[in-house]
Amino acid sequence: MSDSVIANYKLVKAPIYSHCFSQDRSLLAITYNSDCLIYRIVAGGKPQLVATLADHDKTVTAVDISVHGRIVTCSQDRNAIVWEPLSDGSYKPTLVLLRINRAATCVKWAANGFKFAVGSSARIIAVCYYEQENDWWVSKHIKKPIKSTINCISWHDNGVLLACGGTDGYVRVFSGFVKGLDSKSQVSGSPWGEKFPFGTLVREWYHGAWIHGLEWRNNNERLAYVAHDGTLNVVDSAQYFSSVESPEGLPFLSLVWINDNEILCGGYSCHPVLFTEGADGWKFSKNLDKVGASHPSVTSETGDEEDGENSSFGISALKKFKELDLKGKVTTDVQKSTHENAIVELAPFAVSNGNVSQVSSCGLDGKVVIYRI
Repeated sequence: MSDSVIANYKLVKAPIYSHCFSQDRSLLAITYNSDCLIYRIVAGGKPQLVATLADHDKTVTAVDISVHGRIVTCSQDRNAIVWEPLSDGSYKPTLVLLRINRAATCVKWAANGFKFAVGSSARIIAVCYYEQENDWWVSKHIKKPIKSTINCISWHDNGVLLACGGTDGYVRVFSGFVKGLDSKSQVSGSPWGEKFPFGTLVREWYHGAWIHGLEWRNNNERLAYVAHDGTLNVVDSAQYFSSVESPEGLPFLSLVWINDNEILCGGYSCHPVLFTEGADGWKFSKNLDKVGASHPSVTSETGDEEDGENSSFGISALKKFKELDLKGKVTTDVQKSTHENAIVELAPFAVSNGNVSQVSSCGLDGKVVIYRI
């Protein structure tokens, strides 16, 4: 285990598409097939399974925990469920009227914990809030001009601005203002505009490739997103735009703002990558948890040495398979990391004064890993 890895939990033998910790970091929720598993985190020990939330009948795609401890899950079964924690440690499920006819793909609580947004393959974002009279969660739909599946969503700290990205290649910022729940004071003085009726398209940027993950940086009113072309991009309410490519050419699936000038990304390269902003824009800074030489050399059958820099992965796929075919094994040291498959989601774990010092990740290998920055 490298110096940057604080904890490595191998929890399930299936992909973990989403994970989140409670506010005090004592509980961990993960997606596991059609269930959501709740673990209690024990210092120095293995997480203990304390609850299984099993009301979905298809793959659970995302989970999030509010500041009040409520858990929301969404699934390919086109449903979302809010789980209310009870005093005996169990959870009471509450119905959410999503009114979508395709899979729910992502879910996020607003900062105040009184509403959440669900992205879907139905070209709809459902903004959901609680209706006391009927004891259920109702939704309002944001539809236009969304043209395809929503892959990711992120709430601004003001609880009104909602950013989303999807397979139509657009990053958009909408208003998620719910009358009677939100107040105009939440967005007073916002550089993004003055009036925010529900569903208003505040900004949009066309990138062209699928948008996999995005995140607000509220301190400086910026929005960062990662796309399938292997880029990290940062935009703001004015004309600012900066883009930087993944050092290995592989797409990122998620990102976390470490501070105003640093972003950590994770994706198909299986280890987190740190980017830093300098005078001439964003640049690659370092790889976290990448064991071995940074540029291993590969020796061909003829004895010629091929420099690792000639191949974006240090060892070409063709040479790797040739060795497997001829010798039954690959003799060259291949880069290793704690995650053995793609990192699907990153999340802040330890935060001090708005700066992140530790980050958690989940991946297709069934692991949750906590990194030190």
